[in-house]
Amino acid sequence: MKAKRQVSSREDHSLKHRLSELSELPKDVVLGIPMLTMVGQMELNIENYRGIIEYTDCLIRIHTKDGQIRICGKNLKVDYYTNDEMKVTGHIISIEYVSLSVPD
Repeated sequence: MKAKRQVSSREDHSLKHRLSELSELPKDVVLGIPMLTMVGQMELNIENYRGIIEYTDCLIRIHTKDGQIRICGKNLKVDYYTNDEMKVTGHIISIEYVSLSVPD
């Protein structure tokens, strides 16, 4: 009997990345990565997040599959959130993506 080969997370990520390129599905759907849509400096829509880590009027930290999204600004407010998406408003000064892993 042959032993099953373990698939590393790096190989799994690479396979999913190749599948997303070959299929006609959007990468955010196949890979489960966050998608950010910004309207000026006053509105940010985030899809595919996992949770809110920290929430103040000047910093919002969002947990994602691969790390964190840090939103810095003034008068920040989460207007609404669902299991899939959220809308942040206020004066957005910066958005930082802090990754847990380094891609190939």
